[in-house]
Amino acid sequence: MAPNPAKLGRRILPLDIFTQEGILPFAGSGEGAKVDDIDAHHYPTFGAEDGAWKEFLMSKVVIVTGAGRGLGTSIARAALAAGHQVVATGRRPEDVENTLGGPQDNLLVQKLDITSLEDAELAAQAAVHRFGRIDVLINNAGNFFAGYFEEISPAQMRQQIETNLFGPMNVTRAVLPVLRSQRHGHIITISSSAGVIGQEFCAAYAASKFGVEGWMESLRYDVAPYNIRTTIVEPGFFRTELLVDSSTTWPELSIDDYAERTTSTIEPWKSMNGQQTGDPAKLAHALLAIADQDEPPLRFVAGADAIEVVQAKAKELLAQAQASRKLGENLAYADTTS
Repeated sequence: MAPNPAKLGRRILPLDIFTQEGILPFAGSGEGAKVDDIDAHHYPTFGAEDGAWKEFLMSKVVIVTGAGRGLGTSIARAALAAGHQVVATGRRPEDVENTLGGPQDNLLVQKLDITSLEDAELAAQAAVHRFGRIDVLINNAGNFFAGYFEEISPAQMRQQIETNLFGPMNVTRAVLPVLRSQRHGHIITISSSAGVIGQEFCAAYAASKFGVEGWMESLRYDVAPYNIRTTIVEPGFFRTELLVDSSTTWPELSIDDYAERTTSTIEPWKSMNGQQTGDPAKLAHALLAIADQDEPPLRFVAGADAIEVVQAKAKELLAQAQASRKLGENLAYADTTS
């Protein structure tokens, strides 16, 4: 018989958590998950004297979105190698599993299109069903709609925001009831240096990432009372698969004024793929190190290129605030104090 997990560390959630939160029906006694209640086929079974049970409880259960390629694959591989329990998600789960080396005891592969709240809820349910809890969510999945604003169609702009902003919101919304019930957890969302600085040819992408920044920075205050931490990650250029054709979408519209600039800009962007200086494997290990901190940072600026441009933006904002004083300070009603 396995020892009582409550005496060993991390909490195993009641199996009716999803019913309690009104998300999805979930079978279980509600008295705390047992090994056999969770998943008798996949869940590791340990004897009373087996230290592996304690090791399981001391590791983390990590959900990674977009785990089938790029940075998501690097994160999932690093987490598996570190002994964590990994829920690796993607739109094509068979590709995710193959990429990560096939079935493993501490790996659950789950279908997840982040634009589907139903998929997100099912993924959260599956994570608790398999591993009994969720400790870390890494919102990694995303894509890149490139182009000048007027040449990006309204539909493309909405798709960009739907994936890069509402996508991580969907997954976070599905996972938060679990984290609140546990009274612990960590939400890490991949933003970009483009979430801090605007760039040419990046109107849609920057808009989505600026949205991520505001949402995550505000979410911090919502969930802090429940011992849930948040971290925004602002990478520079890393050699992921963001610039491959399946992740990058070029403008649908063509306007004469922009035509020459668009043509001359697309080729350099394409040629950058595979030449980025950032190593996603190193970034993955850095993210896991942050996930292991008791007080993780609100922001993590990743890469020397990103650190440089974020520092420059901070100085620019300070200068702009100072320059605004003459016209901006005395705008209150005369009978009030600002």
